[in-house]
Amino acid sequence: MIPLIGLVVGVVLGLVLEPTVPLWLQPYLPIAVVAALDAVFGGLRAALEKIFDERVFVVSFLSNAVVAALIVFLGDQLGVGSQLSTGVVIVLGVRIFANVAAIRRRVFGA
Repeated sequence: MIPLIGLVVGVVLGLVLEPTVPLWLQPYLPIAVVAALDAVFGGLRAALEKIFDERVFVVSFLSNAVVAALIVFLGDQLGVGSQLSTGVVIVLGVRIFANVAAIRRRVFGA
């Protein structure tokens, strides 16, 4: 229940405060969000499999977002930012879909 309340409070605060993202951070934010989504779906899968650990989730959530953003930053420095961004999105997308498939099998038995 606490995560759901946190989500609702976060969405409401975002709508009310309308925060702006600094220009230098804009290329990295979508990648960090996809990485965070990967951690969220992994946590949901672990919760359904009854192996969820809060510490593992928090570390996974933060490290996924930071490492993905750092990879894109490194790519920008090397002049191949868009290629590395695409690679990160593909890898994380595959992980997200794998977790969603496992969740679907667990919930619906199909």
